[in-house]
Amino acid sequence: MTSLIAALFLMDYILSSVSPCTVTDSEFSLAGDFLIGGLFDVHDVTEEVSQHMPEAINCSQQPFILSNYRKFQVMRLGVEQINNSTQLLPGVTLGYEIFDHCSDINAFPGIFDFISVNESVEPWPEPQGSKLPKVISVVGTFSSTKTRTIAPLFTMDFIPMVNYGSSSSAFSEKVKYPTVLRTVLPNQRTVEAIVAILLHFRWHWVAFLNSNEEYGTDGENLFSKAIKNTKICMAYNKVVDAVTNHSEVFRRIENQKINVIIVFTPERIATMITRAALYLKVNKKVWIATDPWALNRNIMETPNIDAIGTVIGLVEPELEIPGFSEFISSLKAERAQCEVGKERVCNQVCACNEVSAEDIIEADPSYSFPVYAAVNIIAHALHNLLQCETGRCNTNVTIYPYMVLAELQKSNFTLLNQSIQFNENGDPKFGSYSIVFWNNKKADEVGYYKFYPFADFHIKSSEIQWYTNGQVPTSLCSPDCPAGHVRQQTGIHKCCFDCVICPNGTYINITVDPYTCVSCSATEWSTPASTSCLPRLVEFVSFEDAAAIVIMVGTVIFVALSLLTAVLFSLNYNTPVVRSAGGPMCFLILGCLCLCSISVFFYFGKPQQSYCIMRLLPFVLFYTVCLACFVVRSFQIVSIFKIAATYPSVQRWWMKYHGQWLVIAVAFILQVLFLLITYTTALPKLYNETVWYPDQIVLACETDLTAYGGSMALFVVLCFLCFLFSYMAKELPKNYNEAKAITFCLLLLTLTWIIFATIFILYRGKHLQTLNALAMLSSLYSFLLWYFLPKCCIILFQPEKNTQQYFQGLIQSYTKTISQ
Repeated sequence: MTSLIAALFLMDYILSSVSPCTVTDSEFSLAGDFLIGGLFDVHDVTEEVSQHMPEAINCSQQPFILSNYRKFQVMRLGVEQINNSTQLLPGVTLGYEIFDHCSDINAFPGIFDFISVNESVEPWPEPQGSKLPKVISVVGTFSSTKTRTIAPLFTMDFIPMVNYGSSSSAFSEKVKYPTVLRTVLPNQRTVEAIVAILLHFRWHWVAFLNSNEEYGTDGENLFSKAIKNTKICMAYNKVVDAVTNHSEVFRRIENQKINVIIVFTPERIATMITRAALYLKVNKKVWIATDPWALNRNIMETPNIDAIGTVIGLVEPELEIPGFSEFISSLKAERAQCEVGKERVCNQVCACNEVSAEDIIEADPSYSFPVYAAVNIIAHALHNLLQCETGRCNTNVTIYPYMVLAELQKSNFTLLNQSIQFNENGDPKFGSYSIVFWNNKKADEVGYYKFYPFADFHIKSSEIQWYTNGQVPTSLCSPDCPAGHVRQQTGIHKCCFDCVICPNGTYINITVDPYTCVSCSATEWSTPASTSCLPRLVEFVSFEDAAAIVIMVGTVIFVALSLLTAVLFSLNYNTPVVRSAGGPMCFLILGCLCLCSISVFFYFGKPQQSYCIMRLLPFVLFYTVCLACFVVRSFQIVSIFKIAATYPSVQRWWMKYHGQWLVIAVAFILQVLFLLITYTTALPKLYNETVWYPDQIVLACETDLTAYGGSMALFVVLCFLCFLFSYMAKELPKNYNEAKAITFCLLLLTLTWIIFATIFILYRGKHLQTLNALAMLSSLYSFLLWYFLPKCCIILFQPEKNTQQYFQGLIQSYTKTISQ
């Protein structure tokens, strides 16, 4: 704080000691009840000059800026109209004190004049003290760098700055800049509109040239953030100033094949860039111009400017300021040259005697409305503070700058059909951009970008006369990939890539992520180079399927034949054929075969958990009993004819303890135990087969075959015993010799499952379940047809062979044969 106070007193000394400059009261000063400060770059310092003593710069010796002088006159007009109004501030006059603020660092006299009291800068502890600063508010400045330099000085007394040109995003930070409001759109809006244009025309490979000051660096930072999640790449960025090697800049742009150049600079830098482009014969480019230079007539009217390409600009819509032309014309008619007034403070001098009214009126109108709005906003704030709503203002109220600031933030009125309001950051809630293109040294409007109350972008591409003779120019590092191809980035820029086809089972959603092939879900499929997945066809064997109907009908016929066989055997129970076939054991076999057939029906219909269990459980369990019966039956025949004579004790033990039923019971119990272990450790479950057929989902049951190892081993043992005992009985009497029938049944059984196992390895379609059911039914029919059917034929068609005498004759023949 001590250093700040010392600086203030030093500047007070400067104000009183520097060489005075000539002032024209009618141009830069106007007395009034309330004074508004104004800061305009009527002249502009192109190069800062080092100084060796405290001396203010003389702006009148710097280059004159006509467009800024026009803004200066707009402020004067605004004040005059308010003073002539009976609606706004009736009975109260506004005055102004305007300074030519031509330098960022050497134009402070005007600033300290604004905050001075009786020509002296004195810090005081309370803002509500009896001493008031000279002005209640300030209109200005134009550049962001100048505003950033002087804003802290006005913040000391909470003197509001209504800015008409400083668009840096920094001024939205109210903690740092609590007194800065603005009537110009911030850089965020400019960048938003630029990005919209680039995306609209698919210009993804761009160069960004910005100035080395607040406006340019802020624009570059905002642009870098704005394109982060877009398809746009900033292929080249360069800070441009007076000493830039333009030849090197444009050489790099050409080498990288960049066809779109964004120039985010003040008009002075933009002038240098465009002139360098003309000199270096840079052509066939699209130039994006920002508001500071998009309507600059000096650049637009440069000879042969069309040679550089197509210039598209963003400008705030040109609103005609009512009475401006008349004001300038009357001003010049009254004054043939600048008048000389009293000497007081520097930088209130203009070389206006050589400027015609037509020059001022035709000058670049950019920022005219923001200046006009700034003056009216301050006037409306005063109007409210002085309670002028009744038609008379209360001039007894003491108005402090901080009170004006608070009222400014609440602004809400209409000016030239614009609703004037500010958001919480002091940024305008009004304004839009017109999109123009340079056409024969004039700017034609071809679109707009509106921000309030919602974003609305429109551009008429057909009205732009491209340098490509009708075709919209392109600016891409790599051309777009064909549909279904993923981008494989090459280098540091996401816009440079190779195209790689997405394989089957994947797709690319270019709107979400053009760099990744996304896998389809388990219920979807895709061909190579797909942009979406298709739902897989869900396949299973329904009960209405023709093959299913045939197999189920065959199963029903099998059960019916088994029942008929059982009835036939029961009617002929005491006959030799039935007794030699196994007697009561035949009914057990037939009953188990019928129970096995239950499994067949669970192979059809939409699979469920219960279906998966029942597909194997009845078949495995009861087929074991059938095999055990045939083992016992084969052993009994061998035992009677061969073992009984050699090992009579074995035969007696077998008969005494009903060995046949004991073996069957043991086999059944073992199989039950195996199945309990299987279903406890590896219960069959639903399974969707999606690997073999990419466009289908085959609903199936997943069975762990290793878990059925015990059951399968028992099957193999029983089959082996059947073969063994059948072979041992191959020389027995024909009607007692079941070897051929059982052997043939077992061969059919083995062949059936070998065929199915082969198919299982090679095929995984829905009809695998049909084949599985068919294999089961074939296994059942093998015993019914080749074991029981011959015996049924004897009973029905050869009754002479179903007698006791016939069987005894066979036994006697067998006895004679073996005794010889």
